[in-house]
Amino acid sequence: MKIIIAEDEKRASRGLRNLLTMLSADAEVVAEATDGRQAFDLIKALKPDVVFTDIRMPFMDGISLIKAVRGYGMNVKFVIISAYEEFEYARQAISLGVVDYLVKPVTLDEAKEVWKRITEEKKSESSGKGVCGKLRDDYSEAHPLVQKALDMIECGYAVRISQKDMAEKLGISAEYFSFLFSRDVKENFSRFLRRYRIEKAKKLLNTGEVPRDQIPYSVGFSDPKYFYKCFKEETGVNITEYNRAKH
Repeated sequence: MKIIIAEDEKRASRGLRNLLTMLSADAEVVAEATDGRQAFDLIKALKPDVVFTDIRMPFMDGISLIKAVRGYGMNVKFVIISAYEEFEYARQAISLGVVDYLVKPVTLDEAKEVWKRITEEKKSESSGKGVCGKLRDDYSEAHPLVQKALDMIECGYAVRISQKDMAEKLGISAEYFSFLFSRDVKENFSRFLRRYRIEKAKKLLNTGEVPRDQIPYSVGFSDPKYFYKCFKEETGVNITEYNRAKH
């Protein structure tokens, strides 16, 4: 499994490399970056499976790095290693689908637990679960650009996505993208994205994988109150009523 470490402290980077290579023969550290911008370039070039990144780095911090990679459409797993145990960073990490947020110094037991989670997720993906590209199967007749947009929604619904940004990534105008999407999906982009996110929220409620108060951030909502409003509009019930109906 290819790994990139983004850490501006050389001693910390070397220590993490040694820790990871101790855990498994499958762990291959292919590059180390000392700033976020360099890390972004390396990620694009080397396409790693996992990136371990510090929060505070020169030129581009860890959160900005993850957002940039998600926006680029790459399905890379991230683990944050930080000297700061701050709620805002942890909240953003959850919303970006980060595997874990670890506070330095990382213990061997913590590293083992994270590596176990990463390998389990990779096995799940290789068996066909959670791989981006399944959503487009529901719209096999859609324009290729619409199918690319569906891939980006499937991989990046947990982060901020706008119609304008999507159109720019696809190299077309927002107006033309809106036309194509509405024509082929039979629903406008904003409405489709909101409904898709609520479906993901329902699955998280059903499985209990994420604490209830973190679910809004996990599916791409920055405002919990707006999430609860959307949830009721989409399902016809509030979260308490939804949970009660499951039992």
